[in-house]
Amino acid sequence: QLQLAESGGDLVLPGGSLRLSCSSSTSSLESYTIGWYRQRPGRERDGVVCINMHNYIQYYDPFVKDRFTPTRDMATNTVYLQMDALKLEDTAAYYCAATKGSCLAADFASWGQGTQVTVSS
Repeated sequence: QLQLAESGGDLVLPGGSLRLSCSSSTSSLESYTIGWYRQRPGRERDGVVCINMHNYIQYYDPFVKDRFTPTRDMATNTVYLQMDALKLEDTAAYYCAATKGSCLAADFASWGQGTQVTVSS
């Protein structure tokens, strides 16, 4: 069974950058579509961005399109989320999820445990 693990969350100043990682020690991520989601305090979990096995990217949240970039590195079996120009409202627990389907269908079956990103001055 596919197991995912996120890392890279931290406390960062507004305007700063972070790179989150999503990896698996049980399976290759090469054929999976990976989605990034976040859950902000007091809110439901929302989709952020998705990248498929062909490096097609779909943004679920249009407000991060110019600041967040997902990439894949199959040499290390890791999918990254580069987050730049972070804002206070980006504070959230960030999750990666995997599916054999498309970004559009978003039927993610496997989820990581999450990593906390806190943007604060």
